[in-house]
Amino acid sequence: MLHVYRQIIALSNDESFILTQKRIHADKFPFDDDRVVPLSRPNGLRREWRRFWYRKCKKAPWEIYNYERKEIESVLNERGAELLHIYFGHIGMHLLPLLESKTRPCPMIVSFHGADVAVDMDKAAYRTAMQRVFGSADRILARSDSLVAALRDLGCPAEKIRLSRTGIPLDQWPVMDRKAPVDGAWRLVQTCRLIEKKGLDVSLRVLAQLRQTFPRAQLTIVGEGPLQAELETLAQDLGLGEAVEFTGFIDEEQMREQYKKAHVFIHPSRIGKDGNQEGVPNAMLEAMAGGLPVAATQHGGIPEAVADGASGVLVAEDDWQTLAARLTALLKDEQQWQTMAIAAREAVALRFSRQQQVADLAAIYGELTEK
Repeated sequence: MLHVYRQIIALSNDESFILTQKRIHADKFPFDDDRVVPLSRPNGLRREWRRFWYRKCKKAPWEIYNYERKEIESVLNERGAELLHIYFGHIGMHLLPLLESKTRPCPMIVSFHGADVAVDMDKAAYRTAMQRVFGSADRILARSDSLVAALRDLGCPAEKIRLSRTGIPLDQWPVMDRKAPVDGAWRLVQTCRLIEKKGLDVSLRVLAQLRQTFPRAQLTIVGEGPLQAELETLAQDLGLGEAVEFTGFIDEEQMREQYKKAHVFIHPSRIGKDGNQEGVPNAMLEAMAGGLPVAATQHGGIPEAVADGASGVLVAEDDWQTLAARLTALLKDEQQWQTMAIAAREAVALRFSRQQQVADLAAIYGELTEK
């Protein structure tokens, strides 16, 4: 959740603290100890019983116990909290007893980032719970215009919704000096969890088609997830052999090195069978900030960052043939490829810089805290 961490630490005009049931990776997400408040957590048996009861008996999202609500309210009161920001809509459903509490000590915001707008929303109890979140939260934040529209479709009052985009620290993702390969060894890169909505099977098929024109083209897939074995098998079936590299999880510095070696960021997202969809992929924005044009789909918030024909190429979901054809045409025109690279960086600087997005978030906070 690097994008959340970046947002929190950049709020220099606000004194923030974090409520959590479990702290992990403290070295990667450093906070002073007095800024992290550990909450009590039901033991394993009680926790599993709660989830079983809600899932099987009530067929609804689980909610925190009354003692957990009281604990959070106590912390907020003791710390003199002026505002609580709840990240992710499904957490908002779990915290409904707090959101609806008559004794809650401060205004509360719930922010939505992608899957939390769509997954399980085909179930009546989940839609009802989400509408309770909309009714009780003081503001609803969305990472993209597409998510704003989805929230409205779910019944969220338009006057509560605010657009709050991901902010990219441009100084950490400088434009990288890269040149077109003289031997046609174009390098594609995709960074994501290895799950259905990321369209990784489409990326492999695009590469196979691209290699008919550029036999030395390669694809690097950065990330981990449940589809890795299936994707490795597909790569072999497509005859890609060593043209595809699976790196697993890597750190930010290693990511910059991957982007430095690459020529195009590919990300053909689709709506998953469970309704899962993108907001605006953070990894895509980081790649664009470093000067990588994008090959992707008209999905979710991607078109809000990538201008088709200007900073990348966009096609319909799952249309790997068209994406491969357009990408091939782009890589045959090195001048256009270089122009798109420049436009990609400019697009992120214009609409997704952390400095601007954090200022906008602070203004939203100010609506509720009178700052």
